[in-house]
Amino acid sequence: MLFHSNRCNKAKRRVRKKIMSNIYESAEATLGFISSPCLTKVELRVACRGISDRDALSKPDPCVVLKMQSHGQWFEVDRTEVIRSSSSPVFSKIFLVDYYFEEVQRLRFELHDISSGNNGLRDADFLGAMECTLGQIVSQRKLIKALLKQGNTAGKSSITVTAEELSGNDDYVELSFSARKLDDKDFFSKSDPFLEIFRINDDGTESLVHRTETIMNNLSPVWKSFKVSLNTLCSGDHDRELKCTVWDWDSNGKHDFIGEFQTTFKEVRAEQEGKQIQWECINPKYQMKKKNYRNSGVVILNHCKIIKMYSFLDYIMGGCQIQFTVAIDFTASNGDPRNSCSLHYIHPYQPNEYLKALVAVGEICQDYDSDKMFPAFGFGALIPPDFKVSHDFAVNFDEDNPECAGIQGVVEAYQNCLPKIQLYGPTNIAPIIQKVASSASEEMHTKEAMEYFILLILTDGVITDMADTREAIVHASHLPMSVIIVGVGNADFTDMQILDGDDGILRSPKGEPVLRDIVQFVPFKDFKHASPAALAKSVLAEVPNQVVDYYNAKGIKPKCMSDYESTRTFSP
Repeated sequence: MLFHSNRCNKAKRRVRKKIMSNIYESAEATLGFISSPCLTKVELRVACRGISDRDALSKPDPCVVLKMQSHGQWFEVDRTEVIRSSSSPVFSKIFLVDYYFEEVQRLRFELHDISSGNNGLRDADFLGAMECTLGQIVSQRKLIKALLKQGNTAGKSSITVTAEELSGNDDYVELSFSARKLDDKDFFSKSDPFLEIFRINDDGTESLVHRTETIMNNLSPVWKSFKVSLNTLCSGDHDRELKCTVWDWDSNGKHDFIGEFQTTFKEVRAEQEGKQIQWECINPKYQMKKKNYRNSGVVILNHCKIIKMYSFLDYIMGGCQIQFTVAIDFTASNGDPRNSCSLHYIHPYQPNEYLKALVAVGEICQDYDSDKMFPAFGFGALIPPDFKVSHDFAVNFDEDNPECAGIQGVVEAYQNCLPKIQLYGPTNIAPIIQKVASSASEEMHTKEAMEYFILLILTDGVITDMADTREAIVHASHLPMSVIIVGVGNADFTDMQILDGDDGILRSPKGEPVLRDIVQFVPFKDFKHASPAALAKSVLAEVPNQVVDYYNAKGIKPKCMSDYESTRTFSP
């Protein structure tokens, strides 16, 4: 058994090296996309102090947005949670970024005041920003700088960014806690408790690991389960001390202290052996003053599960194929393809925006597909022979085999179909999402990491079947599937941001939330003067994590190389 494992790992390393060499060379040659492998991964923790709100009667509801510069443009990487009524927030959200020693990686931290009831930035107040390089943060470990307002004027507020290199332990732990008989801190109702977990560092400082949600009006709360990496929780040291505090939430941000206790992950993981773990929640002040004081309640560990995490490359090297599908908008708003003003006009020397976006994204994805056969569909056109409107027709007009040979085959099929169809409408994309989801659904039942589906939708306008599209995306979020939407042309794509879960949680018309964020929307006009690499990087940035999140959540491990290497062939 050990011999088989070693042989498998050696084979995996050989093929990994060969495949990665091909991928890097191809991507670099076509787009200049990847310059060097990632040196390490770094966790960034963020806190702010002295935030002043435009409304003098209340405290701000802050959120920090992390942006990274690429080809002269800023792109959002991630954002923290919103902390209500806080002028000096410590965010529990941790940013995970790749660190390249030889590159200047420019970061921008933007602080926004998010209006109550809305987690988007559209109606938020900008409170300040700080720009630096990742190298500056890594070299100083803790970077403290003033937040600059509009016009680069410094206010009284500051931001602290702390960096920590990942230890190499990518495993996660899933935890859930509850409490019993907590102290009541409110006069007219019961306490509104939340739990915070801190890691005690080697220098005695504390790092916030997780903050639970608040359970309103409940002295025996049951908090939602959560996942945290072992690196974040205890730096991989199972004996490292953890400090847990319980608070009674107040709307003015002045939360009342209920109690605290100390533990270690070694003690926590004992729950896996069937032992019930609970801690007395102690308020030191009460302990000193009250003779008969026992505790301020009890905190109970309900669940502890260690989750082995695999990387994107683990799945790719284990034989997982990226099934890349293209869908092209052929609605009348694109303009007559025979007219040079049309978005579908085929210029003899200059590719149109549809072709630019298709090639930029497709050139990257094709390296992860061994047969390089890509289904291509169109929507919103009247098609031969009866010229009825279709929202999911094969661009090569072969409904039984809509696949095209390589990205070049997709390009040729697209150019050949333009004279044969009549641009029409409306702009409905739910049918094509449902079509790809049907294939992804079949793959889901195999319980193996063999095929993951990426649907690239190229469209020139706001979609007209938003309700059906939201329903389709919510359904697809349960499947091995991601959806990339590139907005072509100069239309106002503001409403399209609804589909991208970055601004909040997308829900179906019935209120069902997406299981995971699978949609990335990018307007092509933001990249008109940038290289194709910048577009591809922005469009595909979230895909590896989406692949990993799906398979890890399902508990599906990568296949061993020896299980498939003899049958897998790579097209030139």
